[in-house]
Amino acid sequence: MAAGGGGSGDPLAPAGVPCAFSPHGQAYFALASTDGHLRVWETANNRLHQEYVPSAHLSGTCTCLAWAPVRLQAKESPQRKKRKSEALGTSNQTDLLALGTTVGSILLYSTVKGELHSKLTSGGHDNRVNCIQWHQDSGCLYSCSDDKHIVEWNVQTCKVKCKWKGDNSSVSSLCISPDGKMLLSAGRTIKLWVLETKEVYRHFTGHATPVSSLKFTTIRPPNESQPFDGITGLYFLSGAVHDRLLNVWQVRSENKEKNAVMSFTVTDEPVYIDLTLSENKEEPVKLAVVCRDGQVHLFEHILNGYCKKPLSSNCTIQIASPGKGKKSTPKPIPILAAGFCSDKMSLLLVYGNWFQPAIERVALNSKETHMCLVRDISNCWAPKVETAITKVRTPVMNAEAKVLVPGLPGHHAAIKPAPPPAEGKESKRKLTGNEVSIEERLGAMDIDAKKGKDDLQTNSFPVLLTQGLESNDFDMLNKVLQTRNLNLIKKTVLRMPLHAVIPLLQELTKRLQGHPNSAVLMVQWLKCVLTIHASYLSTLPDLVPQLGTLYQLMESRVKTFQKLSHLHGKLILLITQVTASEKTKGAASPDQKAKVVYEEEFSEEESDDEVPDKDSDDNWDEDEEEKETETDEDVDEENGQEDEDGEENGEDRDVASEKELNGDSDVDPENESEEE
Repeated sequence: MAAGGGGSGDPLAPAGVPCAFSPHGQAYFALASTDGHLRVWETANNRLHQEYVPSAHLSGTCTCLAWAPVRLQAKESPQRKKRKSEALGTSNQTDLLALGTTVGSILLYSTVKGELHSKLTSGGHDNRVNCIQWHQDSGCLYSCSDDKHIVEWNVQTCKVKCKWKGDNSSVSSLCISPDGKMLLSAGRTIKLWVLETKEVYRHFTGHATPVSSLKFTTIRPPNESQPFDGITGLYFLSGAVHDRLLNVWQVRSENKEKNAVMSFTVTDEPVYIDLTLSENKEEPVKLAVVCRDGQVHLFEHILNGYCKKPLSSNCTIQIASPGKGKKSTPKPIPILAAGFCSDKMSLLLVYGNWFQPAIERVALNSKETHMCLVRDISNCWAPKVETAITKVRTPVMNAEAKVLVPGLPGHHAAIKPAPPPAEGKESKRKLTGNEVSIEERLGAMDIDAKKGKDDLQTNSFPVLLTQGLESNDFDMLNKVLQTRNLNLIKKTVLRMPLHAVIPLLQELTKRLQGHPNSAVLMVQWLKCVLTIHASYLSTLPDLVPQLGTLYQLMESRVKTFQKLSHLHGKLILLITQVTASEKTKGAASPDQKAKVVYEEEFSEEESDDEVPDKDSDDNWDEDEEEKETETDEDVDEENGQEDEDGEENGEDRDVASEKELNGDSDVDPENESEEE
């Protein structure tokens, strides 16, 4: 349903990113971003429903995607009840999503399971897949590729049913007729195939560039007097790369008329097209075209034959952010996709950045020819470029002027001459004849060699880095980027030219996606670039799309950091407790009599008894009398608590007896008898 390849580097690749609304009430919006991630958003509450990263998301990025039709899921789910693990889905839940890749494989992703359902590779395409179309009734899948072939797949067996050459050049777009018997294919010319025989039924002129979109616009022919064979009289629409005209074609009974019957004009290349089918000749076709410039053009027209003049849009919708301050100008916000709701009177708009889009339902007013919606998306986590960059004035210079920018190779500060006193010292040394020892000379030579090496690296690394980025030399870049010297990294980033900053960031982003060991080094470079050249980066108006992959990569890398920190803290707590318990078990257990209070009382008595050793005999007698009175009071208190503390006193006696055996007891024998 949607194709995109704006980031592939091919000038004839369609603009935009692959995206599509789910067929059942547009409940979901799938978007395959340029970093290879598939994201499914809920349109009702603008919440991320699922995110899927294919194993080969970097080498084989997604080029197109298509939801399976509701009828297919409703029919196939009861037939496969025996094998629950392979059930395709239910009638009330949109399930399978087909993804085409740059390497030719097709992935079937199940949104119910949240995982890859199957992969279509064997016997299929060997080049970029450009478009995928589901057959509403047979359960088959049709795909076209740059390898000039069209393939019919059996989704249940994951095998090729039929493969035939669709054009002399690459086939870029497909569309199945409403009755399911015909297939439109387009490269530059448009062909109508009979699916049963795989033969060409009609040829159409097509466009000068590859066709990016094909859609049938009517179900019934306008002239209902003649019998309807399922295809004759129907209209279909085509849009092409770099073409600002959408052509409308009619399938005639005769094969003479090959040109378009009418056309719609838009402001830029169409990137997403949605329409409401006309079921009778009085009902007009409503068309919503999203252009590369971020605008949506709405058309409403009754298809009734040839129209010479291109038709302009009935209404144009734009979205802009509110300007900050009185003098600032609003900044346009690009619209990524638009789809008609089931009532045909409102439109679902997807706008903003592809990694954090905003989805909104807008009611259509037929009277207004231009709608500008003011929306503030500054609360989004994605960094934005401020409008203050318009204050920067670029000086007008002629071609002969040479500009020296700080940090460019070859632009160095003047070297200061050596101070004259050093020369005087050397001359004195020569005159006096005091020669320096060989050890000192060797040491001085070693220091000079190290200084020379550091200076050489500091001067040559910016030049090597710039040349490596321009020539994309892997070995040269490795030599510079593998350094672990933080001081050298800072000096290199400081001296590199400004025009090499963005290529360096893109190279660092590529390397950050590799092994974690190399990513640690790249983070040091990234930190230095973002801190040193922050002022230059803030002046770039297209910084967000250029660094979109880096933002997404950083977000995905730190997504689980908080959970890991919680787990790390809990593990440290557990390990500390286990280690402490093991230490207490392994240590020699001291006497657990441990009545600390009584041991402290004994220690007080001992200290009181030990003090008089240094005093006279008179003092000894006075202290002894005081001690006896104190011990009498203690005995009375202990007798009062004898019943409660019997066990404790017994333990105290054991302690006292142990002290006597060890010769540690200094207590007077009279005091001992009183305590007993």
